[in-house]
Amino acid sequence: MKLVKTEIEGVFIIRKIHIEDERGSFNKIYNEEFFTENELCSDFKESYYSVSHKNVIRGMHFYIPTCHHEKLINVIRGKIIDVILDLRKESLTYGKYISIELSEKDHYSLYIPKGCAHGYKSMEDDTTVVYNATKCYDSNCDFGISWNSFGFDWGIDSPIMSEKDKNLISFEEFSKINPF
Repeated sequence: MKLVKTEIEGVFIIRKIHIEDERGSFNKIYNEEFFTENELCSDFKESYYSVSHKNVIRGMHFYIPTCHHEKLINVIRGKIIDVILDLRKESLTYGKYISIELSEKDHYSLYIPKGCAHGYKSMEDDTTVVYNATKCYDSNCDFGISWNSFGFDWGIDSPIMSEKDKNLISFEEFSKINPF
């Protein structure tokens, strides 16, 4: 496995171990020793996955500081544009965002630290994304920022979204109450 820094402090792309032979393929998406050696949180508590149609946007989600968590993102089928927005007021990259294309073919994972909002757009039907989180889901801590309020061009005007995600507050509104 190999760790690649991004423009946002604490956000890393992880080059997974990928082996192909006559049987098919094998992918290692997590190794506790690798995470510990690279000072990444390795105490994952929950895993889940989503299957999305093309042009679905999920996000921008995060947990508030009383129960915030790290995430490890893997695409096991299809392709996404993953977007991370830094919400940490003391961070040198506060308010900045990055986007990374992840697919089943590139063999990358994405590590997202506490204090960053996360979302993605599905680029293909039946795209399957696996999330590992260091905290279990808690509806009292679940929060989000509107997908179109912080300057990123998603390349779509009318995405398919949940009602919850359509009604999230703007980044500007969140900045006034930011607990990070």
